[in-house]
Amino acid sequence: IASPVAFDILPLKLHPFSKSTPTGLDCVGWKRRVSVPVIADGALDKTALTDDVGSEEDLYEDFRSSNHRYGHPGGGGEQLAINELISDGSVVYAEALWDHVTMDDQELGFKAGDVIEVMDATNKEWWWGRILDSEGWFPASFVRLRVNQDEPMEDYPLKVEGGKEDDSRRFGMGQTTKDQMRTNVINEIISTERDYIKHLKDICEGYIKQCRKRADMFTEEQLKTIFGNIEDIYRCQKKFVKALEKKFNKDHPHLSEVGSCFLEYQTEFQIYSEYCNNHPNACMELSRLTKVNKYVYFFEACRLLQKMIDISLDGFLLTPVQKICKYPLQLAELLKYTNPQHRDFKDVEAALNAMKNVARLINERKRRLENIDKIAQWQSSIEDWEGEDVLVRSSELIYSGELAKVSHPQAKSQQRMFFLFDHQLVCCKKDLLRRDILYYKSRINMDDMEILDVEDGKDKDFNISVKNAFKLHCRDTEEVHLFCAKKPEQKQRWLKAFENERRQVQLDQETGFSITEVQKKQAMLNASKQHHAGKPKAVTRPYYDFLMRQKHPTLPTTLPQQQVFMLAEPKRKPSNFWQNISRLTPFRK
Repeated sequence: IASPVAFDILPLKLHPFSKSTPTGLDCVGWKRRVSVPVIADGALDKTALTDDVGSEEDLYEDFRSSNHRYGHPGGGGEQLAINELISDGSVVYAEALWDHVTMDDQELGFKAGDVIEVMDATNKEWWWGRILDSEGWFPASFVRLRVNQDEPMEDYPLKVEGGKEDDSRRFGMGQTTKDQMRTNVINEIISTERDYIKHLKDICEGYIKQCRKRADMFTEEQLKTIFGNIEDIYRCQKKFVKALEKKFNKDHPHLSEVGSCFLEYQTEFQIYSEYCNNHPNACMELSRLTKVNKYVYFFEACRLLQKMIDISLDGFLLTPVQKICKYPLQLAELLKYTNPQHRDFKDVEAALNAMKNVARLINERKRRLENIDKIAQWQSSIEDWEGEDVLVRSSELIYSGELAKVSHPQAKSQQRMFFLFDHQLVCCKKDLLRRDILYYKSRINMDDMEILDVEDGKDKDFNISVKNAFKLHCRDTEEVHLFCAKKPEQKQRWLKAFENERRQVQLDQETGFSITEVQKKQAMLNASKQHHAGKPKAVTRPYYDFLMRQKHPTLPTTLPQQQVFMLAEPKRKPSNFWQNISRLTPFRK
């Protein structure tokens, strides 16, 4: 059973029997569907854009009953087929695309990759399922139906007596059956890719094209926020589909060699990073616009005119986020049914690793972009800040902690708090009375430095005895900075952190990661507003909140969980402030 498209694009997590529903939703029909006339060339009938509710409803009914009443070929047929299979006693399995974290005992929690037995799919948005002894509701959009439903739950290869693998099971239930399994996966990859291209085309031609004709309703900046770089994704995917079609063997699909296509386009797929990072902004902008009736009617009219399925715009805009997450699952299943002797085996194996790396890269970029607001808040809390903003050169806090800094010429030692970002080390001084207040003192450009491990004993450069020490040596100016940690293990953590900093810088250069000037300015502006609106620094301590939450983001209840790639670990128990700084930075022991 191929994965139904309708299940791939439902963006909202609504409990099937919840008494409360989000704005724009009602309990009976899930979504209110309204429309507004659109002239064939894309111009909107301005008489429809009125605040009179009655006239809007009349126009809606007229438009519904006109020749523009479009349906979706297939409709809910796939869902009906699933329920028929379940009713007949067949077992239907689905694979989790994302973690589903829940505190509701009526919901089924699972991790990405888990296999769920679907027991009831009557409701199109929430299904009832089972994992081992646990049963409960789960969002249908969080899963992908298994292509080969007749496959046993156990993973291959199986062990038999004596600890050896059962070759008869390993190579399938006979070669013919395994070829059929591979055929099913290949057909799913091709068919879902064609469906996906249609969705992208519908968004670009059905929504973006119409919106650009309405300069009185949308600015270019708004359209960029709502649709991101989806037009670039559309162009990329069109080329990718053509490459897949060339490799597709219509007569014998199991002989198709598609692995090379994924390898060829792995770099191009990185454009999804920008889209995924922008997606939460798109949801917020859409939520704001759809509070105004004329935008609700306009978007619905666009959907009907393009003959698109009965899904709201935010649902369509979720498809690229879901698509890039699906590739590793599809390739993993394809590899499972590809014999090592198959000409496509090595390429599929390499493609699976490549797409996992793309997903990891997107996750990492998303996390980094989320951190820039927190870094800006941290900087706004520092007293007497001088020079350029941290975000001008940095986007990641690597490590932080307290060290003794020894300065020339008197070899005077001073306790300071240091924050190691990519490209720079920021030095701060604690307030004598209020230890949670920091004052800016200086910074060191790490791009010019080399790290020198110093043995315990007398240091010839500073002519003093040192313990747990290391130096930063500037290659250009020959300037030397001497630091001492309190314990040997603290010194080792710092040395490791410096290695991580250089590795991070190199990785950013290789992957082309960067933060736009607009993003930097917006982050600093947000931090400035938050600071002026808040209480005195000693009370609010935004940098404390930043460091407390850095590795343990919480999931807002109002945010669709599909927007989250990597969910948080359980929060740690409260501990004192400075321990949390070192604990929650990206560096781990």
